[in-house]
Order: sequence, then structure tokens, then C-alpha cells
Amino acid sequence: MAERNSTGLLMMLEPSPVIAMTLPVEVREKVAELELELSEGDITQKGYEKKRAKLLAPYTPQIQGVEPSLQKDNRIQSLSQAAPPGSKHNKSRATNTRDERFRSDLHTEAVHAALAKYKERKMPMPSKRRSVLVQSSIEACTPPDNHSAPPDVTGLSEHSLHADRDRPPVASVKVVPRGYNHSSVMETADGVPVNSRVSSKIQQLLNTLKRPKRPSLREFFIDDFEELVDVQQPDPNQPKAEGNQMSPLAGEPLGVVTNWPPSLLASLQRWGITQPRSPCLTALDNAGKPVYTLTYGKLWTRSQKLAFTLLNKLSTRNEPLLLPGDRVALVFPNSDPVMFMVAFYGCLLAELIPVPIEVPLTRKDAGSQQIGFLLGSCGVTLALTTDACQKGLPKAQTGEVVTFKGWPRLLWFVTDGKHVVKPPKDWHPTIREANNEIAYIEYKTSKEGSTMGITVSHPAMLAHCHALTQACGYTEAETICNVLDFKRDAGLWHGVLTSVMTRMHVISIPYSLMKVNPLSWIQKVHTYKARVAVVKSRDMHWSLLAQRDQRDVSLSSLRMLIVTDGANPWSISSCDAFLNVFQARGLRPEVICPCASSAEGMTVAIRRPPESGVPPPGKAVLSMSGLSHSVIRVDTEEKLSVLTVQDVGQVMPGALVCVVRVEGTPYLCQTDEVGEICVSSGSTGMAYYGLPGMTKNTFQTIPVRASGGPISGRPFTRTSLLGFVGPDNLVFIVGRMDGLMTVCGRRHNADDVVATALAVEPMKFVYRGRIAVFSVSVLHDERIVVVAEQRPDASEEGSFQWMSRVLQAIDSIHQVGVYCLALVPANTMPKAPLGGIHISETKQRFLEGALHPCNVLMCPHSCVTNLPKPRQKQPEVGPASMIVGNLVAGKRIAQACGRDVAQLEDNDQARKFLYMQDVLQWRAQATPDHALFLVLNAKGTVSSTASCLQLQKRAERVAVALIEKGRLNPGDHVALVYPPGIDLIATFYGCLYAGCVPVTVRPPHPQNLATTLPTVKMIVEVSKSVCILTTQAIMKLLKSKEAAAAVDVKSWPMVLDTDDLPRTKRLQIYKPPTPEMLAYLDFSVSTMGILAGVKMSHAATSALCRSIKLQCELYPSRQIAICLDPYCGLGFALWCLSSVYSGHQSILVPPLELDSNVSLWLSAVSQYKVRITFCSYSVMEMCTKGLGTQTETLRLRNINLSCVRTCMVVAEERPRITLTQSFSKIFKDLGLSPRAVSTTFGCRVNMAVCLQGTSGPDPTTVYLDMRALRHERVRMVERGSPHSLSLMESGKILPGVKVVIANTETKGPVGDSHLGEVWVSSPHNATGYYTVYGEDALHADHFNTKLSFGDTQTVWARTGYLGFLRRTELTDASGERHDALYVVGSLDETLELRGMRYHPIDIETSVIRSHKSIAECAVFTWTNLLVVVVELSGSEQEALDLVPLVTNVVLEDHYLIVGVVVVVDPGVIPINSRGQKQRMHLRDGFLADQLDPIYVAYNM
Repeated sequence: MAERNSTGLLMMLEPSPVIAMTLPVEVREKVAELELELSEGDITQKGYEKKRAKLLAPYTPQIQGVEPSLQKDNRIQSLSQAAPPGSKHNKSRATNTRDERFRSDLHTEAVHAALAKYKERKMPMPSKRRSVLVQSSIEACTPPDNHSAPPDVTGLSEHSLHADRDRPPVASVKVVPRGYNHSSVMETADGVPVNSRVSSKIQQLLNTLKRPKRPSLREFFIDDFEELVDVQQPDPNQPKAEGNQMSPLAGEPLGVVTNWPPSLLASLQRWGITQPRSPCLTALDNAGKPVYTLTYGKLWTRSQKLAFTLLNKLSTRNEPLLLPGDRVALVFPNSDPVMFMVAFYGCLLAELIPVPIEVPLTRKDAGSQQIGFLLGSCGVTLALTTDACQKGLPKAQTGEVVTFKGWPRLLWFVTDGKHVVKPPKDWHPTIREANNEIAYIEYKTSKEGSTMGITVSHPAMLAHCHALTQACGYTEAETICNVLDFKRDAGLWHGVLTSVMTRMHVISIPYSLMKVNPLSWIQKVHTYKARVAVVKSRDMHWSLLAQRDQRDVSLSSLRMLIVTDGANPWSISSCDAFLNVFQARGLRPEVICPCASSAEGMTVAIRRPPESGVPPPGKAVLSMSGLSHSVIRVDTEEKLSVLTVQDVGQVMPGALVCVVRVEGTPYLCQTDEVGEICVSSGSTGMAYYGLPGMTKNTFQTIPVRASGGPISGRPFTRTSLLGFVGPDNLVFIVGRMDGLMTVCGRRHNADDVVATALAVEPMKFVYRGRIAVFSVSVLHDERIVVVAEQRPDASEEGSFQWMSRVLQAIDSIHQVGVYCLALVPANTMPKAPLGGIHISETKQRFLEGALHPCNVLMCPHSCVTNLPKPRQKQPEVGPASMIVGNLVAGKRIAQACGRDVAQLEDNDQARKFLYMQDVLQWRAQATPDHALFLVLNAKGTVSSTASCLQLQKRAERVAVALIEKGRLNPGDHVALVYPPGIDLIATFYGCLYAGCVPVTVRPPHPQNLATTLPTVKMIVEVSKSVCILTTQAIMKLLKSKEAAAAVDVKSWPMVLDTDDLPRTKRLQIYKPPTPEMLAYLDFSVSTMGILAGVKMSHAATSALCRSIKLQCELYPSRQIAICLDPYCGLGFALWCLSSVYSGHQSILVPPLELDSNVSLWLSAVSQYKVRITFCSYSVMEMCTKGLGTQTETLRLRNINLSCVRTCMVVAEERPRITLTQSFSKIFKDLGLSPRAVSTTFGCRVNMAVCLQGTSGPDPTTVYLDMRALRHERVRMVERGSPHSLSLMESGKILPGVKVVIANTETKGPVGDSHLGEVWVSSPHNATGYYTVYGEDALHADHFNTKLSFGDTQTVWARTGYLGFLRRTELTDASGERHDALYVVGSLDETLELRGMRYHPIDIETSVIRSHKSIAECAVFTWTNLLVVVVELSGSEQEALDLVPLVTNVVLEDHYLIVGVVVVVDPGVIPINSRGQKQRMHLRDGFLADQLDPIYVAYNM
């Protein structure tokens, strides 16, 4: 039963009845103290059990062979059985012993019964690095299991899983479930068996997900791009309200009192003059001793003094600081009610408006900023406080109180005696009748965390006092014990306002005293023979935990025990338990009077004292399932999920109450329907200060009948209480709007969920009172989040088991899934001013990623049931489509071409030569001294140069060495392993001179041989190289001991070093028989981890150079700067081939040099006044990150980029528009034109498809709908549209290149602006793969494929990239309209999920945006689960904050559920030399458990 309270705790803690009788008084007192410490979190569970066992040991009979813990459980059971049964139907008040059946231990039983239904599921436990564990028990950790970093290429060999054991063990102790099976073996993508705990956990996760979800996803298919989120259809069998429409319920009329004062101040004046010695308020210290009693005479004189001082003695520039009607902040601690009361009435006498607020202790108090906004909007300039409080506030260096964040600048005035002035005898405060002015402003925090000020007028204040006096039967000189905060709510209404109206004596119990001695209020009731006590159910619960055998304590004087949170449905069990214990001490059952109130409606209903002749109290046992549909169904068969509530009595005198629907038009509810209580009376709040719109909605609601007519001419105030009117016109409350969570169309109350979580044996793992439940909006629905504080001594595994049981209990009892359950370290949740959790601040921190949990369990798979329907692919344009001219289904065919090379007349001398070696010879004769290459070092100085003649001579010497020393034959393959420089270029031409086929290979990194050397070895082997040319230094490295640890150094082919080649006689240059012969091999590793070498013929090489020359207008007089790796693709062509063909001078900047001098490339561009420059994305990123803040310094060094006409990024991917825009923006200050930066596009089959060049229109940018893109459609949207993706054109198509967009399945052409694979035809296409390591058959048609219809003759090469062509409004050089090519991404890398195609970069961009500490991200799929790996740049305590944020953003932006979130250190995601993420290496590293993650979360 979801009856919400903590007496279950009491049951667990009380000694058994037999023992209790025999325990000495002092032992019982010590046990009670221990129990209080435990409930407050001041002692650990372990410490508590140890001390308690020690105390009880002499008195506890041990049962042979039975564990003490089991004895305790047995005791609990026997205790609940032994309790005297009460009659549910006994209505007479005198003998009303409340029904035991409704106590919260039954909720615990219900929860345990629900859990018993679930078989223990083996859920994969999150893996956590040791340093992140919060005092976790060591048994839960497996020993370290470290592995070496993943090699650069997958599929080489089985990686040793247990190498490298000498790293410090602290770094990677992981936590695994006890039942983990080490023998489970899975395979990576390339079939490498992986024996890892990661894979076994993923298998566990899949096993938990295989069970059917509720409600199941309906497999609808749509084929339009409107991706509709699945709207939850109402269940036809859900309960519906069947009763008649309710009638508004009126309270009894306000009684007419002959001598009733015209205002509260008139009452104060009357008592101050006629009864000056009558006690008004007694304040207690932390020991419970009375420190001061304020009499009515003192209150009257001190209030007058303060009023006079405020109006006459405070001034700025001879103007009075305050005028009547100004707002003043009252900042008084909870321990000083006397000063507060004087300040409050002083303000009222001065006609100022008091705004009582909490004392801000630090700049970071939860909710403090919002209080500041309230003060600012109220125009508060002065704060009143006490001397002690002012001294305790944080100070600035000047000694003044600091200005808190979000607060207006305040003057602080101390109201202690020495600062106030006695008014002259002729000065009297004006005491008017209650007019409609504002009397005071009470603050209220909304569900979202914003703070509003509720204005209360003088007549409302007076009417409320009148109504409370009548309802509670207050009489003059009664003593009332107030345990509540006197600054607001019921504490203010009863303890400061009504008490003065009726001249009562208030005993104020401070919160600090309650923490030290929870029984203090009961002792004061006894001491002062108090007639009334105003408490919360928490105060009753605390006194139960601390109750001692106080024979002298009697509660028989009480005629009313007002339970102010009686509207909270779990208060019933506090009331019942309290009565059970204290009935023996004179507490009469009918004294307990729950009431319902809210800041807006003030007191709405209260149970009257017995003498007023009202009907007996009621109790309702309601079906929780019915309540979730806002319907009242009494005591259904389903006993597990019922809620017991008590009534809160009758409507207040003079009030009219009705219940309206929560959402939409305020229609009256039916009699069996739950809604929001609305009240119309003279004693409610007036408005939200400064918020007219919200005021109208809340304070001026007009409820209407089903027919549409208003029920009354007067406006009603919404109270934010949810409830209904029961039999005998009793009001029942089942929750508050603040705690309402609407999930899948059903309403759940946060308090109910807390109660269920607490029923799952919480004491071992979390603190009882430190649980927050709230909902967050994710993917168009609310999702429930539970946050609790974990005990420091709770084991990692135990907490995880508790979390999974909580999820199952809530699922079973409330039929709702929990989206996220987080445990945070003890004492880290934001606290409300007087205890309790600050819910809105907790929610804010959760959403900002600032909660720092130590355990997180996400369950999106079971909660998110409104995902868009999976897509079923529809066939696009097929061969049967009608083709008319160049139209496909009414659209122009997506086909475009660069300029025609044959028709371009230019004085290109190099065209006469068929081979690059001939061009070099010709240049060496024609312009021998023309410098072709300048290589710069890190200092920016020229480290080496090569003129045409020098290059030729050096190439000849290399050729002779190959033929004579190496004994190589024409056609042999030679690996060139050089750092970027002239040697690489010279040996390349040397190989051509000797007729050999060069293969450029990046040299291994000396500091990282284990990872980089296997790649070198593999390229050498795969390319069948018979010889390696290199430098002496690298030659030593290849054969070193370190190298032997990584590869078999004995199997290297012949290695020649070219450092000291002899001068030679002239050489006969080799002439290939045909230009179609192989010129060189170009090897690179794709982002999928596939090593692919392509064959470049002599004809293709020359055609490529000619195309680049024409596009960039390259001539011998030009200079270009290149900051690229020279080993493959366009980088190699620009570095080694282009200068020789076109004759321009290339300034070569090796990217590695930027590590020691980031500004090297830009300095070179500026120094040589370069018009055209090329770089890679990694270089651009280094400059953006490394120089972003240094543009001023660069300007002072005279770096000027205004010379740059085109800066092209060489890439094989979608343009990174964010990076290029950042680069342009940062270096705009150095003269870089915003139009200069553009991108190129090339791939394995054709190294240069697009290149911006120097002429032609600027690159265009379009905005696509990302949702349509998933359906493989292109839909243009406006910039800034939701779900839009900006895409930049990939440069202009090169001369001689033809491009067509083909459907990936039918191989037919598609229309303009349709997505398909980019196919290319050009003279410089590569002629085929030399080998694709591991995947030969798959790629056979990459180089020669034909369209299935349309132009079926042209031979095309498939790029493997998705993109589209779009005809723009711009014109190119020939006057034709320009066709722009947009590359969307690699086909191999796309993720097929839920029938849709996702590009990893889109998901990664969203994830990086979700939290400031995410430095980099990569995603991949494994067994249909989406795995997100994030690099954490912040502290490790932020690691778990990322899990919910990553899950949320991927759901919101991409409608995908993340399966696994892996948090790793910066630099773990492998990135190749081109700046591309190696996602497959990462995947294999993850599955082989080699990433040493900080945290791995498996979403359920």
C-alpha cells in the first residue's frame, strides 16, 4: 500500500516488546539517541548496529543457530502481528483507535511482494575506475586487468589481452557482478575473438532487453519525412469518472463578533495598551531554555520605535530612504522569532511592506539566486536583520555584506535596540482600517525553481485571522506551541498574525533545537500546558524516534494538534504512529487535526476540534491505478497498489470551494474525479507580485460547469492542491501540483514514488529523508528521475542491487518506469533552508550535469515508448521509371561535370610529356635553378631546398643505387619510409627513373613503436615491396630491440639508406611502354580500419596534376604553402607531384613541426605572401585551439593573412563547417577574408573530385532537415530551423571530372537534390585497388561500374560517399548555372538503426554540445546497441553526470536510445593523421577492454 511515511523505520528500530519492558531507562535513552543520529545521517548504519548490539547484548536472548539479522526481521513481524486490531468502521470519535492496517509497514510488505514476482534479473553492473569509487568495499572489485593500447589497424593479429601488467594498479580496477562468467567469448568486427568482461556485460544487457517492454512499441511504418513521435493512445479500458458533476462546497459563514478590531494593527495597539504585561511570545535557546518572553506592551513599543526609525532616521542625500508602500526584506534566523515579530509589526506600522526571506549563508545557497530575483523585482533596497545575523553574513574586503549572486544591492539595517530611536511623544503611527493595500509578501518556490512573491492584502490578512480563530476556536490568553518556520505559511499565520489578533501566548520551537532534541516540543506542551500545537508530520516522526520513557510528560492539555502538512498523503501514518505511542500519555485521538493549505489559497480546510460538533474523521483507501487516471476508485482487489489518505476536515469559514480539471479550461470535476482545489474567499493571496499573466491564471480563475456557464460571479484562487470532496463534505488531498508527474498520459505523485523507494530496505544504502523525485521532459514526455544520497559505508554492488530493486518496485506498484536513478555522496544534495531536499535545485543540477553522482542507472529502453515508428524503406526511382531527356520522375538528373580539359587552351608545356619523370628532366634543362621546394623547420627557417636541377641529380643517384646496390628490376615495388621533406620527393622520382613503383609510408613514431610500427610492416608486406628506402636513423629504428618487441625485424625486406649516395654517371631513364602502366601505389587506412592501396597509372598521375593546375591557376611564378602529410591522397599529390608538373614553388610545412610552434604555418603564409595554401582539418583545429586567444600577439609579430585568396582543407569527409567558420572568425582580425576558406573532396577511387580553386563562385551553404536525411532524403530548411544541419559545398568539381548521384540499391541515377552515392568518372581516377586488406570481393565494382538505366555506357568509379548535387542560382566561369556537390558522409560509416541511416558525426556533434567537459566523442554500434564513447576533460567526479545528459540529447535530437555510455580520458579516441576518428579501432579496443575507462554505464 502506497501509504507514505516512515513508521516502517520505527518498526525496524524498536526493540521487541518483551525486551522493551525489561530495559533500564538509561539504556532506552541511549538507544533512542542512537536512532535519532541514524535517521539524521550522523552515524553510519554499521556504526549504529554495532553500538546498538553492544547496548542490548546483555538483554537479548540469542536464538541458537539463527543469524541476528533474521531475528530482527522475525521481531518486526511479530510486533506487527501483536499490535491491537482496530475497527475500520468504528466511527465514534471517543474510541477511534486508528486502523493498524493502514500503517506504512504494509506498504513495505506490498513492495516486497511485488519484488518477489520478479525473478532476479542479472543486470550488467556499471564498470568504474577505482579512483571514482566512493569508499566502495574492496570485495566488489576485481583485480586490475590492463591491456596495451589498440594498434593502428584492426585485423592484424589477435591482440594480447593480458600484456602490459606493470601499470599502476589504481588506474583501472573495474567492478564486475559476482556471477561474471570469464569464459564468454565474442568476436570483433574482423573476427578476432575477444574474451572480455565488456562483451559479457553487453550480453547481459541484451538479455535484459529481450524481455518484452510495456507498453510494446507498435511497429508502424511511415515513408514520409514527417517523423511523427508515437503518441500514446488512451487505453480503452482505463477507468473513467462516472459520478455527477460536483457542486461548489461552502464553509460555514464567518461569525459576527461585536468587538472585532478593524485591522490587525488596531488589535496590536489594543493589547499593547490594555494588556501590556500579557506574554506574547517566548523564545527558546538550543538547550530548550526560555531566553526571552516578549510581552504585548514590549511588542507595541518596540514596533513603534522601529517604525519611527525606518521612516525618519534613514535617508540618502537628505531624502528619506523609505516611503510608505516600499518593500523591505526581513532577514532573520529561525532561532530569533522575537526580533522578527518586532520587525514585521514595525514595518506594518510604518506602512512598509515586509518581505520575509531566509538568511543567505553562502553565495551558493540553493535557490538563493531566485530569492535575489524576487527582491530585485519587488524593488527592495533595504534589509532588516539582527546584529548577530549581520555579523555572520559573508563580508567583502570593505567589511560590507557581500552582494549575493542575482541579488540587488542592499543596505543592511540592524534592528537591535541601540540602533533604533524612541519616537517623540507627539508622534503616533497611523492605524487605519484594513484597506486594499498590500500588507506583506510571502515567497514561494515553484516546481521549476523560480521564486514568486505572493501579495497578501490587509483585509485578507484580517479575514484569515478571523477564519482561523473561528475554525480553531482560539480564545484569549491561550498558549500555542509553534514548531514551524514563523516567517511564512502556517507558522506565520498561527504564530505571528492570529496569535496577536486573539492575544495568545506563542512558544516558538526553533529548528536547531528540534535537531538536538526532537522531543522538545512535547516537553514544552507539557511544561506550558499548551492548548494548541502547530507541527508537521516530520516533527511527530522525529519525536517517535527519540521518545524516551518520560513518565512526567503529558499531552492531556492539548485540544488541537494541527498537522499543517496533513494534505501530504503520507502524514496519515505519522499521525497513527504518533497516536499509538502517545495515547498512553494523555493524547486524545480527536485532538489530531490535519489541515490543507497553500501559499496562494492560505488555509483551505482544517479538521475542527471535537467540541464544534462536526462529523467524525474519514479515511479513504484508493486505487493508485485509478488515481493515475484522476479517478477515485475505492479499495480495489489489487491490494499492492493502493493509497490510504485521511481527510483534512471541513472547508474554512466564509470560503467557497470547488474542484476543477487540472489542465485546460477549469471545468468542474465529477464527484469521483480528482482535480485541483480552488477556493473563493476574502482570505486568500491577492497576486504574484509583478506577474500579471500568472496572477490572472491563478488568482482569477472562473470555474465553469459542463454546459460552459460560470459557477459563480466571483473569481477563485487555484491552490495547487490535488484532491476531492468525500462523504460528509470532508476534503481529501492526494497530492500537490508541484509533485505531479504526467508520464504517458497518466499522473503520478512524487511523494508516492518516494514512499515506494523507501520501502525497499533503504536503511543499508541511502538516507531516508534524502530522496528527491522529479520529472524531466525528454522526447515530448515527462520522465521520472530519482536521486538519493548514498551512505558512505554502502558497497558498490549492494547499492547497485538496491537501485535495480527500486526500479522493479516502482514499475510493479505504479506501473511506470523510472528513467534515471542516481545516488550521490552523502551530504551533497542541495538542502532547503529548514531541512529537507531543495527539489528544483536538485533537478537543475541534474540537467546541468552538476550533481556529481557516484552511481547512475538509466532505463531508457523500458521508459521511452513514444519513439517514432521504425521506417520501412520504399523503392526509389527504379529502372522502370520514365526518363524523358535528362529528367527522372520530373526532376533533372543529378549529374555535373567540371570544365572540359580538351577545350581549355593554355600554354601548358608539361602537356607534351606523358610521364612525370620526363617533366622533371625537361624542367631541369629549361629552368635548372628555379627553386621548386622550400622545407621549413619549427623555427620558421628554411631547412632544405631543391631546385629543378638539384632534384633531378638527387633522383638519378637514388635510381643508380636501386639498380646497382639493390639489383632491382623495373616493376619492383619500393617502400619509401621518410619524414616529410626533400628526401621523400627525390626518392619518389628516383624510383620512377629506375622503373620501380614507389609506395610512400609514414615512418614509425619512435615514442610509440608498439602502435605505429605494425602499420609500417603491414603496408610493406601488403604492397609486396622488395626494398625499403629510408634514412640511417629510421633504418636503425626498424632493426632496434624496441622494434623487435612489436614486429618480426628479421622479416624486413632489403633496407637501403639514402643519406650518403655516391655521385654517379648519367643514367638511362626508364621509359614505360604505355602511360597506362602503374606509376605508384597509394596506401591509406580508412576510418573503418581497412588498409587499402590504390593503383595510380602514369596517365592518371599527369591528368591529376593538369586538373589541379587548371583549377588553381598554378604557374612557375606562383608560390603555394602546404601543411599536409605527404603520404597518401591529395596531400601526396600536392607535396610531390604538383610543383614538378606546374613549376610553381611549394613552401612545405611538415604538420609535426606545429607541435612545437603552432603559428608556423600561418607565419609562413604571411612571410611569403602566399595566395593559395592547403592544410588538413587537424592543422586547422590546432591553430584554432592553440592560437584562438593569441591573435593580438600574432598581429604584433606582423602576421598578415590578407594575401590569402584560397585556403583549402584537404579532406575525405563531410566539410566541418563549424571548424572552418571558427577559423575564419578567429583569423579575420589578421586580415583573412571570410570567403577564403573552403574544402576539397577526394577519396580512394579519385584523390581530387572537388577543389575550390581560384576562380568560380564562392562555396555555398545549405540547411538540411536532419530527420529527412535519416530517411535518405534531402529536404532544405531555413537557417536556424529545429533539427537543421548546415552543409557546405565541398569545393568546385575539377576540370575533366564528371559526377553523377546514384541510388545505393538500384544503381540508377537520382534527381537533383536527391541523396545517393557519389559516382565519379575522370582521367585521373585510380585504376583499381592493389589490395583491400581483408575485403577484396566487396570492392570489385568500385572502379568500373555502370548505371542500371539512363547513360549505361559511361564507366564510373563509386566513391563510397553519400551526397547530392544541387543546381544553384550562381553562374560559373563559362556562364552556365553552377552545380554544387554536397558530401554528406561515408556510406561505410553510417549506422543502420530502426530502419534509418545515421551519420556518426551528427550524433557526436549533439553529444559534444551536451556538457562543457566533453572534449571529444565517438559512436559505433555493437549488436544493435548504440555505444557512445566520450572523452572527459573535467574532473573524474563529473564522469557520471555525463551519462544522463548523453542519453537525453541523443533521444531528443536523434530519437535513438543509447545502449552503453563509456567515459574515458582525453586522447583515448584514436584519430588518424588526416584528423579523422578511427571508430572501428575504438570499438575493438572497447570490446577487448583496452580503453581503461573512467566509467561504463549500461542503459537498461
